[in-house]
Amino acid sequence: MFTGIIQAVGTLKDLHHTGNDAVMTLDSADLDLSGARIGDSIAVSGVCLTAVSLGDQRFSADLSAETLGRTILGDLSTGQQVNLELALRLQDRLGGHLISGHVDGVGIVSAREDAGQTTELRIRPPGELAHYIAGKGSVAIDGVSLTVNAVDDQEFTLTIIPQTLSHTTLGDYRPGQRVNLEVDLIARYLERIVLGAGNKTTVPAVAADVLKEHGFMDKGKN
Repeated sequence: MFTGIIQAVGTLKDLHHTGNDAVMTLDSADLDLSGARIGDSIAVSGVCLTAVSLGDQRFSADLSAETLGRTILGDLSTGQQVNLELALRLQDRLGGHLISGHVDGVGIVSAREDAGQTTELRIRPPGELAHYIAGKGSVAIDGVSLTVNAVDDQEFTLTIIPQTLSHTTLGDYRPGQRVNLEVDLIARYLERIVLGAGNKTTVPAVAADVLKEHGFMDKGKN
């Protein structure tokens, strides 16, 4: 598990494809790997990867065909920057929100507006994920824990503060950019609990209405 509080920005040194899979090597000069071991989990732009080798200020991780197809990691070019976070330890402070590192889909930056020191980004999520995103709820964009400002039928808006702009890759985002998106785990679990294990007849009407009202369920579902 991760918190969405980015610890460092790394640089892609190599992406070597081996059939349907790939091996990624990252320069992690600003990430404290002193206590890391081979087999540890590291989030790379929101994707939970397993370190298969550790060197002097760099590490490598395997990418499966599933990861390459579901995330933006396969799109990256040598020299491109990524957000890095080591896995959460039990004694760590939870500064963002709980993130699994299992990306739900790829969204598109549809608009950017700079206003003073902050930046507003509009994101278009895949249609099947839109109902999980609620105003004032949490979402992870390329591994960064963010609060949703507003939601409409097809897009949602985020306000990015100066600290986040300068310490993550978000400051470089432009319209058309693809981003890894992970919805709030709580939203997924709530839907599962309310809908039951595939038995929609068990949905309590009041609970379902509340979840629909706050954007956690598609209003077309009964």
